[in-house]
Amino acid sequence: MYILGTTYDMWITTVTLLKDGKIIAACPEERLNRIKCCRDFPIKAVQYCLKEAGITVEDLDAIAFGWNPGFHVSHYNARFSHTQRWRGEYLYTVPNHFSRLFEQEYERIVTSFLLEKSKKTIPIHYIPHHLCHAASAYYLSPFEESAILTSDGRGEIDTNWFGYAKQNEITELKTDKFPHSIGLFYSVITQFLGFAPHVDEWKVMALASYQHQNGENNSYLQKLEKILTFEENGSVSFDLNYFDYYLHDRPTFYNQNFIDVFGPPRTKGEPLTERHQKLAYAVQYLCEKSLAHMLNWLSEETKIPNIVVCGGTFMNSVFNGKILEKTSFKNSWIPSAPDDSGTSMGAALYTYYDVFKGKNRYVQTHNYFGPGYSENEIEKTLKDYKIKYKKVDDIGRYVAGKISEGSLVGWFQGRMEFGQRALGNRSILADPRDPNMKDKINLSIKYREAFRPFAPSIMAEHAEEYFEMPKGTRVPFMEKVYPIKEEKRSEIPAVTHIDGTGRLQTVEKDVNPVYYNLINEFYKLTNTPIILNTSLNINGEPIVCSPTDAIRAFYSCGLDLLVLGNFVAEKS
Repeated sequence: MYILGTTYDMWITTVTLLKDGKIIAACPEERLNRIKCCRDFPIKAVQYCLKEAGITVEDLDAIAFGWNPGFHVSHYNARFSHTQRWRGEYLYTVPNHFSRLFEQEYERIVTSFLLEKSKKTIPIHYIPHHLCHAASAYYLSPFEESAILTSDGRGEIDTNWFGYAKQNEITELKTDKFPHSIGLFYSVITQFLGFAPHVDEWKVMALASYQHQNGENNSYLQKLEKILTFEENGSVSFDLNYFDYYLHDRPTFYNQNFIDVFGPPRTKGEPLTERHQKLAYAVQYLCEKSLAHMLNWLSEETKIPNIVVCGGTFMNSVFNGKILEKTSFKNSWIPSAPDDSGTSMGAALYTYYDVFKGKNRYVQTHNYFGPGYSENEIEKTLKDYKIKYKKVDDIGRYVAGKISEGSLVGWFQGRMEFGQRALGNRSILADPRDPNMKDKINLSIKYREAFRPFAPSIMAEHAEEYFEMPKGTRVPFMEKVYPIKEEKRSEIPAVTHIDGTGRLQTVEKDVNPVYYNLINEFYKLTNTPIILNTSLNINGEPIVCSPTDAIRAFYSCGLDLLVLGNFVAEKS
């Protein structure tokens, strides 16, 4: 059984293809058309997924879409839905008219199209946004039973979704309705600090750490906290007098009332000051407090020790590392793409398990679902561009030696990562021991703010030697931040953030043997089982996908080496 999941016209367009419940291909459209955060319909990504599986669209058993338009037509609109302008609008007017016969909104709606030649009908299932998040969290997790919390800016009408799952069946407990949104609250401060909302929230998260020692004396925190109300039912509500984000024709998410209390907003390019750091800390602190409040209510309601979380709010890796510390849950799981890009996975998974009653469960161990390239394809590309290169038999040992000598390496291996984080297949790698390395990469390669940190990829069996983390913890998707042990911070300054933490990736030998071998060779040379890892792209562009993309990035920034499979190109 083949099910194609897709999402578009949100923050990032993606496609996922399942075969009998297992992900066999998944890709953001941006990686193929090279338009960062592309929201167009994913023609190229659909074509890639079908080609990867060796099938055509006629082989699909269902299409799943990560948004339910039924919520937008379920109330009869006397002004617009009496007649249609063209018959294609039957897709809107028919369900809109029938909505008058129902007393409540649709859980999901289904349409279909008929293939003329084969006479095969392919149904299209429109799955509610937060249910997609819930499905991608639960169905990819190792738990048969778990509580579920999803949180983001907004879905169709919801901002948070509370529920649980047992034996492949997801059950909703309650939802929080727009506009009371912790995700958009965070975006307000993101925009107020001169960054792009829905895009640059992790800049705010990184900036917040600069005030970690002065949080209790933060007047902005005291003012901002007065805008929030923590409800007894686990919800968090907001005083909307300070915000315009729910008024869709306004240029800013905040209004003059907000400015009167917190002062003038920062303009893009304006120097970052202690005031800006304090505002970033305040929103990060309140985001963590809000999510812990929601989770503790959910824990009390379900009495289940396991929790899975999803939604853009849980791209906040700082909080993710504190879930077990701040709640009564014993085990947690976060999928590789908790943001909206993962809703194509969730839509397909929900359709497989709920609609078709699928039984197979596959725990997600990696995120390498994108295009891969053969040795012949890579070498042909190098020759076509007349790139001077050499083939190296023991690529891990060779590159580890170069990194230990200070080289900045573009690392291109296997199939591309699906999510927003490079996990060792489309990465820039460097020596974490060099105290100047962070500034060097930010300045000469990433062309971004100097305060932003880089991630440590660590051999999984050494993680507890370097990080203060629960015993046996694995962080395969760079989804959690943990404190680096104080005695280890001077050893790896390039991946130690200002507050002594690191957003780590634990690398397993059986999951990514090529990347693991590289880190192991670096360990043999330096006695440090860690490599600095950041995405292989330059500022303003998506992560590279093809060898051509990698070559272009290599010659557009300060990288010293480009490694494509076993081929190495070096700058003189």
